[in-house]
Amino acid sequence: MTTTLAIANQKGGVAKTTSVASIGAALVELGHKVLLVDLDPQACLTFSLGIDPEDLEISVHHVLTKGPDPTEAIIETEDGVDLLPATIELAGAEADLLTRTGREHVIKSAIEALAEDDVDYDWVLLDCPPSLGVLTVAALTAADGVLIPLQCETLSHRGVGQLLDTVHDVRRFTNRKLEVWGCCRRCTTAGPTTPAPSSRRSATPTTSRSSSRRSPRRSSSPRRLPPVVRSSATSRSSKGARAYREVAANLVKRSLRPKA
Repeated sequence: MTTTLAIANQKGGVAKTTSVASIGAALVELGHKVLLVDLDPQACLTFSLGIDPEDLEISVHHVLTKGPDPTEAIIETEDGVDLLPATIELAGAEADLLTRTGREHVIKSAIEALAEDDVDYDWVLLDCPPSLGVLTVAALTAADGVLIPLQCETLSHRGVGQLLDTVHDVRRFTNRKLEVWGCCRRCTTAGPTTPAPSSRRSATPTTSRSSSRRSPRRSSSPRRLPPVVRSSATSRSSKGARAYREVAANLVKRSLRPKA
């Protein structure tokens, strides 16, 4: 079974992309097969994993708006995770999807298409844009849970209420199973990321992994900002790396909790 987790906060600069990349790499260390989906038109996740968005002929934008098979866009990265990358074209996806019937389900449909192609992932992590627009709503509609990255400062907490209101609406209308899995907090801009208490209350699940029928393309760009858990040979002693590994382990436990 694939667990889909949306990482969302409408405020930028709260380490959403860093959290997605580092949690994904930590899950790979635990033996899980992981797909990261970049839903931010700024494509920071794509660039940080060594892929130049300007070199891409097909991206998540095409998958969501034009309907090609998602496997055509998936890239295998040096960090062990697979990536459905973004480009600046994604900025136009909101307008493209706005008048489309079932727009809230486009990401869910893409994930289901992977399963139909026998491309099985243990985890799909959705890096949501810093807004509560169509893409974020579609991500929440596709997700089993939402993780909210936060900075330990007042401005970071503004708007979380609106996000929770959106989660409530998504639960009512498009995804009754959606649950808030907790927060992932950073104490300072440069400081380590630590799991919030709500993400520590969990239990532990098994994962099912199977090989893909098609091999994803490999990235070869030398430019990348590796995830915290792989950023240096001393990452085992890094507080930030240890914290992300703890978050990943707790998410694995949380994914086994019986559904409400």
